[in-house]
Amino acid sequence: MKTPFVTKEQVEEIVKTYPTPFHIYDEKAIRENARKLKQAFSWNKGYKEYFAVKATPNPSILRILHEEGCGTDCSSLTELMMSEKIGVTGNEIMFSSNDTPAEEFVKARELGATINLDDYTHIQFLNETCGIPERISCRFNPGGKFSIATTIMDNPGDAKYGMTKDQIIKAYSELKELGAKEFGMHSFLASNTVTNEYYPTLAKILFEVAVEIKEKTGVKLSFINLSGGVGVPYTPDKEPNDILAIGEGVRKVYEEVLVPAGMGDVAIFTELGRFMLAPYGQLVVKAIHEKHIYKEYIGVDACAVNLMRPAMYGAYHHITVLGKENAECDHLYDVTGSLCENNDKFAVDRMLPKIDMGDYLVIHDTGAHGFAMGYNYNGKLKSAELLLREDGSVLQIRRKETPADYFATLEGFWNLDI
Repeated sequence: MKTPFVTKEQVEEIVKTYPTPFHIYDEKAIRENARKLKQAFSWNKGYKEYFAVKATPNPSILRILHEEGCGTDCSSLTELMMSEKIGVTGNEIMFSSNDTPAEEFVKARELGATINLDDYTHIQFLNETCGIPERISCRFNPGGKFSIATTIMDNPGDAKYGMTKDQIIKAYSELKELGAKEFGMHSFLASNTVTNEYYPTLAKILFEVAVEIKEKTGVKLSFINLSGGVGVPYTPDKEPNDILAIGEGVRKVYEEVLVPAGMGDVAIFTELGRFMLAPYGQLVVKAIHEKHIYKEYIGVDACAVNLMRPAMYGAYHHITVLGKENAECDHLYDVTGSLCENNDKFAVDRMLPKIDMGDYLVIHDTGAHGFAMGYNYNGKLKSAELLLREDGSVLQIRRKETPADYFATLEGFWNLDI
């Protein structure tokens, strides 16, 4: 069962100031989750979470997480700039990108960020662009298929990210010759896993490679970054990951592989986005149209511009009709947006209570890769982002877009006063 963290009464009060649609985030729950993650890895002295900015690129969210001890995982120039603006610099930034423009490496070096190289050829590119820093990381891709027990989780062999084992071993030797003194390794093998076994399984692979690197090159890694991949249950029938069990699973593998190899001081890093924010953000929309043809449709005042995942991936997001939480789900609807695209649907053949025009709907688990993936197709404008503070007040942390924003990049556009 998924329960909204805002009530009908709260939304009716909020819309007096901030009309729907809007994304809203639960500050209290975000902080509690960050503290639980830190507890799960408290056994590792150097542990640090680098929040994946791409998931929820809002300075207010980044500040909250920074106050809870998190750094930032950046993959672009603007994400680096946002981190800098809120006072996150140096080793508190992990810069993990691919096909990286020179100016982004330059900015990362300027900020003292830990650069995570995606490819062996990037060593020469980075050296020629701005030099090799003393602290550096390399991204590993083991290839093939990644499985847990008999279940195939993903196919790293088809992924564009990372280096082969031979390449990464060669990379560390070369980086050492070029003056690097502190080394790390990073890998991402599966997305949105809802199993407590993902991190421990990934950790064992990386720990064993780290031991091999030490034996073959003399390079002893100081940190291993497990990246993201720990997911959330979008459907109400699934159990969420137990982060305490995940942390304990990684600890066991750490003591099994790294400690006997004399590497018991390696720091563990993570780069979680979805796990940190998805359940603690919701998209609130209003039913504004109904249509009765071959199917029953409910049209809302949002569209894929506000939440792209259902249209792009066919992803499931649970929907609650506020004020009808306990009503029988006896109506079959497609819940749609207004784009000129037939895939602009938040739900297809979804059993919901009877929806009346003016009802407010909460679309769950939009706190990560929700607002962030928005775009302006059809000239649609992005919504506001709000923060439900711990004291119950609501703060606007990003205003909604206006037509003036949409036209701003058009030089001399009709000289309109918009």
